[in-house]
Amino acid sequence: MNVTCLTFNPFQENTYLLHDDTKECVVVDPGCYELAEQQELKRYIESNDLKVVRLLNTHCHIDHVLGNKFVADTYGVELEIHEEDLQTLRSVPIYAPNYGFQLYSGIEASTKYLKEGDTIKFGNTELQILFAPGHAPGHVVFYSEPDKVCIGGDVLFKGSIGRTDLPGGDFDTLINSIRTKLFTLPDDTVVYPGHGPETTIAYEKKYNPFLR
Repeated sequence: MNVTCLTFNPFQENTYLLHDDTKECVVVDPGCYELAEQQELKRYIESNDLKVVRLLNTHCHIDHVLGNKFVADTYGVELEIHEEDLQTLRSVPIYAPNYGFQLYSGIEASTKYLKEGDTIKFGNTELQILFAPGHAPGHVVFYSEPDKVCIGGDVLFKGSIGRTDLPGGDFDTLINSIRTKLFTLPDDTVVYPGHGPETTIAYEKKYNPFLR
């Protein structure tokens, strides 16, 4: 599985494109809001001859959902989220103007919700869904065991963790999610977070000040 990161919007959010040799592609957390950002995403997909087959959100805070409608409309895919984050998604249009996103237009999620224990399949790739709340009530991460890759959203960062002061956030719940869901993955698993550079499970076990 190939992992491509495109960083968008004032929050410097990492949008991920996952694809394999079949050219089928999954878009995770599209943060593209400005026209130039949308064009950058589309240009990458076209130049690599990719076929977008799924649209996933790890969670539904504003910086991770700004491009949902663009991706859904452009590629004819439905938005897939965990049901516990539905209210998080529906609240975005209410506060988006306060952050300067006057033109934000949201979409409803599919009622085929992401659930822990299920798998995301595309091309020759399978991703495990792990439920990891604490930063957001319906936060999930996506793990490829053969590739030892985790698309982690805002759960775990290099040397840090997701904030827990937003609605539905809880510090103890987040720490528990990291310890029971992410830290049980192999040490050499690469974690691709929603912001900033990638890290590894081994590095965070050793150096993360929140988890010593």
